[in-house]
Amino acid sequence: MSVFPKVSLRPEVENYLKEGFVNKEIVSAFGKEAAERKFETLLKHLSHPPSFTTVRVNTHLASVQHVKNLLLDELQKQLNGLSIPILQHPDLQDVLLIPVVGPRKNIKKQQCEAIVGAQCGNAVLRGAHVYAPGIVSASKFMKAGDVISVYSDIKGKCKKGAKEFDGTKVFLGNGISELSRKEIFNGLPELKGMGIRMTEPVYLSPSFDSVLPRYLFLQNLPSAVVTHVLNPQPGEKILDLCAAPGGKTTHIAALMHDQEPPFLPETFDRILLDAPCSGMGQRPNMACTWSLKEVTSYQPLQRKLFTAAVQLLKPGGVLVYSTCTITLAENEEQVAWALTKFPCLQLQPQEPQIGGEGMRGAGLSCEQLKQLQRFDPSAVPLPNTDVDSLRETRREDMLQLANKDSIGFFIAKFVKCKST
Repeated sequence: MSVFPKVSLRPEVENYLKEGFVNKEIVSAFGKEAAERKFETLLKHLSHPPSFTTVRVNTHLASVQHVKNLLLDELQKQLNGLSIPILQHPDLQDVLLIPVVGPRKNIKKQQCEAIVGAQCGNAVLRGAHVYAPGIVSASKFMKAGDVISVYSDIKGKCKKGAKEFDGTKVFLGNGISELSRKEIFNGLPELKGMGIRMTEPVYLSPSFDSVLPRYLFLQNLPSAVVTHVLNPQPGEKILDLCAAPGGKTTHIAALMHDQEPPFLPETFDRILLDAPCSGMGQRPNMACTWSLKEVTSYQPLQRKLFTAAVQLLKPGGVLVYSTCTITLAENEEQVAWALTKFPCLQLQPQEPQIGGEGMRGAGLSCEQLKQLQRFDPSAVPLPNTDVDSLRETRREDMLQLANKDSIGFFIAKFVKCKST
């Protein structure tokens, strides 16, 4: 169920994306109306959070079951005794899944309001509290301890320090102010502490601020899939070509038992190219202010990095390419380009195969599309999850939803058949 407006994009960016999702191949296969409906559904789903919070367990330090028990205790404290299940993913044994409760539509809005920036609002929808730097505006008489309704300024129009705001805003839930308006906007060096503790968010997710930091790493499900697809083995030379912020790098190290390979050109057994991208698959994302030039600027850089990766990969080696975007140009078109540019590369089936197949439009065959993984946020209807429905839902159905209702993401796996 859609409770937020579709993601706000510049008209030229929305048209560019639409051209990719309503391309000739898709229209020929499914019809123009169906393609356009699916695209509009995608834009609506991007503004909503995924149905599950995903965490990866540091199996170096503790067993998954032990960490799961610790996390269950933490959830009981945070959620005031609400019984929220934690699922271990059957195909990703180091991954735990926590259902998101929402949207909760019966929350009473308060007279006292605070406006936060769009990025802060996105974080709140995934379980974060509001920190002082994210607060753009607050009601005139807001005091510490007041119950506050929190809204996201999705178009960035609210002026810092304003006492009221009548522009486009989206309700995120209620919280308790930790600071007064005067403390937040006193003109002194910017505060860094918590500004509003969320108590009734529209989407209820646990906060992971300082929660089991040695044992857990917050990571979207497809990002965890990538490293399993790479399948690093102890003793191999592995290169993470774009190792930031480090989630997949630490995952690789965990699976390899921290054996550090030397950097030797053209002798890497496996390379992960988690490419810089437009990030258009991130959720929730209520507003993107990027220009068309910015959105389309990544394809040339990705190709330069891909070329370097092929040169560094030894014959018989594996190259995994991934992005957290939905554009055809950064995903399937890159695969088609790579297969033409580098005859030494062959697409490979992926294990585990959790996402859907690739999207038509780049001239790839049906067999090639089946070897790709595209995580499509519009793959399933937006759920309406409450605590009672969680009790009644079968584990298998919850796992299926977790696999399908994720951020937008893309994975391709290649093997280098001969030396270049």
